[in-house]
Amino acid sequence: MTQSTDGRREFHDHFRLSITKALGDQLAEALGRLGSAELSEWNLAALEERPGVYQLYHKGALVYVGKADKRHKGLPGRLRNHLRKLSGRRNIYLEDISFSCLYVDEDFSALAPEQLLINHHRSRGGIPWNNSGFGSKDPGRRRDTTVLKKDHFDVQYPINLEARLQGSPAGEVDLRSYLRNLKDALPYNFRYAEPADSGDRTLRVPDRALTADEALRIASAALPASWQITALLNYVIMYEEDQHYKSASRYYRAGGEVDQEPEKSTAPLTAGDLEDVE
Repeated sequence: MTQSTDGRREFHDHFRLSITKALGDQLAEALGRLGSAELSEWNLAALEERPGVYQLYHKGALVYVGKADKRHKGLPGRLRNHLRKLSGRRNIYLEDISFSCLYVDEDFSALAPEQLLINHHRSRGGIPWNNSGFGSKDPGRRRDTTVLKKDHFDVQYPINLEARLQGSPAGEVDLRSYLRNLKDALPYNFRYAEPADSGDRTLRVPDRALTADEALRIASAALPASWQITALLNYVIMYEEDQHYKSASRYYRAGGEVDQEPEKSTAPLTAGDLEDVE
């Protein structure tokens, strides 16, 4: 054995204790001992409203790791958000999505247990939805013109404008109330401005379950002519504008609609594209 000039490695050396790696491994092992259940209201109703970590599986393959805290009303609230989001996407079936979860003491949350799990799985091949923007928040007006990359979650699973909505009021209603109800009913984000006279504009809603497309056409017919509703790959926006968006799939004006093929970038995803934390 070659001795260093100060004797290191022969009778003294450094020791690095990786507590975080050990905790990540233990969390992954504990989740690995669990089975998984279909992501459904029935199964979510069995969960306690407590913070914790969870894993999502698509056709049995692990695709996403996340956390839930008081902001989300614990694990059932956070997983219910995902259920709602996935119910409004194309190219995916809810019966193919399952989950497992662990309740985690609040004191432990300061150690970011979901990041420990992410690090654990990334070192073993990755978790694709954590790397594709699945958990992203509404990025705000500044990102509406962004061209998404081909591997982004929202390009692979864009919003479904044929999704059936629940809870839409029937009969005559003012535009302001209609838009607020529509925001709650859509299974994806709907960001909009209101015309100044939206409380005075009325529209008639059919007494049946509407698709998102039908509901948006009804809204656009009640808007002033200078207003536009735009369905992007990942959410819907409504403003007074005549604007072209590269990532738009459909425009609504005066009760009519125009489709376009959204642009997608072939560039690889980077950390700036993802913003997965909610």
